[in-house]
Amino acid sequence: MSRNDLPAHARVVIVGGGVMGVGLAYHLAHEGWGGDTVLLEKAELTSGSTWHAAGQITHSTSSFGLGKCVDYNIGLYSGKLEAETGQAVTWHGCGSFRLAYTEDEMDWLRHTLSVGRSLGFNIELVGPKRIAELHPFYNLDGVLGALHTPDDGHVDPTNVTMAMAAGARAKGVRIFRHTCATNITQGANGEWVVETGKGTITCEHVVNAGGTYARQMGEWSGLQLPMTSMTHHYFVTEPVPEFQSLDRELPVIRDDRKVSGYIRMEQKRGLIGIYEKANPNAVWIDECPWDYENWLFDADYDRVMPWLEESLNRMPIFADLGIQREVHGAISHPPDGNPLIGPAPGVRNYWCCCGTQIGIGWGPGLSRELARWIVHGAADISMRDFDPRRFGAYATKDWQVIKAREDYCLRHEIPFPHFNRLAGRPVKPSPLYDRLKEKGAVYEEVYGHERPRWFARGIEQRDHYGFGRTPVHDMVATECAAVRSAAGIMDISAFTKVEVSGPDAGALLDRLTANRLPQKPGGIALTHMLNRRGRIELETTVVKLDEDRFYLVCAAFFEQRLLDHLAAHRGTADITVRNLSTDWAALALNGPHARDILAACTEADLSNARFKWLTAQQITVAGHSLWALRMSYAGELGWELHIPRDHALAVYDALWAAGQRYGLTDYGSFAMNALRMEKAFKGAGELTNEVTLAEADVLRFARTDKDYLGRDKTLNAGNLPWVCAYLEIAPDGRFDGNGGEAVLLDGKVVGSTASVAYGHTVGKILAFAYVKPQVNVPGTEVEVIIAGNPRKGRILGAPAYDPDSTKPRADAATEPAQ
Repeated sequence: MSRNDLPAHARVVIVGGGVMGVGLAYHLAHEGWGGDTVLLEKAELTSGSTWHAAGQITHSTSSFGLGKCVDYNIGLYSGKLEAETGQAVTWHGCGSFRLAYTEDEMDWLRHTLSVGRSLGFNIELVGPKRIAELHPFYNLDGVLGALHTPDDGHVDPTNVTMAMAAGARAKGVRIFRHTCATNITQGANGEWVVETGKGTITCEHVVNAGGTYARQMGEWSGLQLPMTSMTHHYFVTEPVPEFQSLDRELPVIRDDRKVSGYIRMEQKRGLIGIYEKANPNAVWIDECPWDYENWLFDADYDRVMPWLEESLNRMPIFADLGIQREVHGAISHPPDGNPLIGPAPGVRNYWCCCGTQIGIGWGPGLSRELARWIVHGAADISMRDFDPRRFGAYATKDWQVIKAREDYCLRHEIPFPHFNRLAGRPVKPSPLYDRLKEKGAVYEEVYGHERPRWFARGIEQRDHYGFGRTPVHDMVATECAAVRSAAGIMDISAFTKVEVSGPDAGALLDRLTANRLPQKPGGIALTHMLNRRGRIELETTVVKLDEDRFYLVCAAFFEQRLLDHLAAHRGTADITVRNLSTDWAALALNGPHARDILAACTEADLSNARFKWLTAQQITVAGHSLWALRMSYAGELGWELHIPRDHALAVYDALWAAGQRYGLTDYGSFAMNALRMEKAFKGAGELTNEVTLAEADVLRFARTDKDYLGRDKTLNAGNLPWVCAYLEIAPDGRFDGNGGEAVLLDGKVVGSTASVAYGHTVGKILAFAYVKPQVNVPGTEVEVIIAGNPRKGRILGAPAYDPDSTKPRADAATEPAQ
């Protein structure tokens, strides 16, 4: 068989020949799988969305993971790829500015500056004078400053994709053009069968890199991959007289407020790209036509005119020129704007490499991480924001369109911390939703569930945004004080809740968890599931309900991930897995008077002697049977109450009535986060697929006397590149930090923060940060760059609150009833 013949079998088949699919082929080859990889493209490479991309890329990102990707991409485009393949990529290293007109935008740039410093970027915050020096033609009226990233630029999308294709072929990848896939199904033996017009190919791994076709390709395999095609304009002007004599290329301008897009040079012409903030255009909602190649839509000037006019006001030298070229093409938008990179939900070895609205800017770095995930079992950056399993069955097609339109309009808005996307909600409200909303709850969405963030008390019941403190700060302080001094109750129904039962349940869970499982019914253990690289898949609480029945509770985000992990490793185990995440609700009751309140609603003996710390019992509360787990993420005396959904509201109402004499207060996830930071409890921001248990400094939860998946990798990690430190940071009364900030020792960057929160009880900013191991010594003085300024920090050796953890084990309230 010649290399021109479609093989009958391959280890990996990638369907789609744009920058994402070709980038993955290139990186699989570099991970050693080149000879085992086949790529199929229905037409010519880049003929989908890739060819009409504007091709810009910037270091200006507040995302730590994406920052790593774009830095890699710029290095690849600016020299590495051409040196490797000998093929020109047409890199324009002109640098760029991101402008700010308001103090909120300046705060965003200051935060981005700190993230960039932690990643070692060449990045600076400059004023209008410096902008004008490097770009004399831009109207800077109202501009306060800009983030200058000199190493940025733009690249020819087709050239860079073809260069990666050449690099992939050189390492054995076989690329078949004009080979249209028509179906993808999974055989009885678990292998994937890819049908094409030129024959059928069977493979161990299949990758959907279909671009605007990706969603409908997923439907072939019974998958719901949420993304919608949205159209985006950019315009190329006639030659600009003022550009003709320039001896250098002007920096790209990103003007989020006035232009809602970007302006740059295109040779000696001007290029204007616009993401209009009204009437965004969704296309191909049901199906992208298979015969479309290099397709563009007619320009819709009415839709973009307000921003196009303002772009001419900002670049007056364009005002009298005509438009020489109109580019109006379709780009995939997932509901939250982040690509789908990783395993498809509910199946094995079907991988997503799609839904990428910024393929040139993000693609190669993300496809490198996906290649590592496929080959080695884990990526080297946190993939939480990109994992396709972050969406569930609630992500219907109609909902996808609503969210994609919302995302398009937000493309050039300030990415405030905790920004709350409100379109298409609520999706999965808890039984307490209406009751708590009436009481002032401001909700957030987690895996489709509505969870209270905080409760409005004397202020407007809406989100208040800022990189510094907002009025919400005082609301959270009130909630934290109530939990610490009296009692607080929180709706935690969003947690993933899964029951695993059957004769082999204990044995399977023992093979998948690093800690010892509970030995007796009613026992509770906190443990971690790892992958074969010894990295953390997820953290979960395991409750032994009976000899062969276990109840697993973890963060909402991990629902599908947990189900898939169990399915992937169950083998022939005789077990039954029940997902109770929606059928059951849950409440957290915490504080010194938690026992008093619960006792008023149950006949169960709640004393330490009869209901020990870290045990569970089935009890009756307000006439309803439920499971009570004596544990507390707040670090106080407390219980989690896990309840059949239909009884949750009655149980809440009974507890609320009983709690009034004790000062019971509703609280939300913002207070929960502050309370857990005071107790130095690590969360999803620290426990990622990037790290082992040793690096996360939770090795105490790993047993050495049993075998489990990832054991050797996590117990024999060797010299650690970083470790998770716990530190306090001096407050300034305005900015507390938002994660990703640079940590310095003696003026040199030694790490970055993962989570930051103000500890209202202790009056300190508290943070977890991944730092060089030698820095993680209690008492070590460091600096943390917050809002552009260095702040003193100190490594702590114990939790800032109740370091001996006596309060969760308390036998009686320490304060009188109110």
